[in-house]
Amino acid sequence: MSDSKLTLYSYPTANGVAASILLEELGIPYEAVKMSISDADIGKVHNQVKSPWYLELNPNGKIPTISHNGFNVFETSAILLYLTAEFDKENKFNFHPIQNPKEYSEVLQWVFFSHGGLGPMQGQGAHFLHASEKIPYAINRFTTEARRVYSILEDRLSKHEWIAGGKYTIADIKAFGWIRRHGLVEIDLEKEFPKLKAWHDKIDARPAVQKGVKIPA
Repeated sequence: MSDSKLTLYSYPTANGVAASILLEELGIPYEAVKMSISDADIGKVHNQVKSPWYLELNPNGKIPTISHNGFNVFETSAILLYLTAEFDKENKFNFHPIQNPKEYSEVLQWVFFSHGGLGPMQGQGAHFLHASEKIPYAINRFTTEARRVYSILEDRLSKHEWIAGGKYTIADIKAFGWIRRHGLVEIDLEKEFPKLKAWHDKIDARPAVQKGVKIPA
């Protein structure tokens, strides 16, 4: 794999940093290309996610995307699974689907939980909280649901050190990207979810994580 070419097209959002954190944890060489996610840049900035060249890589026009030797992968969870399958031969951040099917399934369940629950609810909550037009029903709907999702993770972490499989995995990396932005939905992690806060701080202290959250610079 040393001569392979891997490019990450991203921006340091909750979804974007999950990919860069795992790349840093894996310690593999890659190039990071900073994309614009601003609609105001459409048609004006080359590295805008709705640019025709980027839509060839990611038809959804979002970040992140990786290109590995000409093979493109979009959607954060799909990227995490691809990277562990390709580069994590010792299964440090996941489990072997055949040798450890139950642990592998557990990781998938929690990755999908963050992908389909945590991310969308927190993302919508933050959007409506900070929108110029305040819609109380939407704010309450999504921030309440975000707290419910947080409470599920809090309960999980009151019984387990890590989210899935008994070790630090891509399930933790996927959730961490969102939990570190808890302030956007006005959640006080220390007061409301102390187990989640301890988990967050443990991950946040990892050198690869500290570097990954700043990529692309």
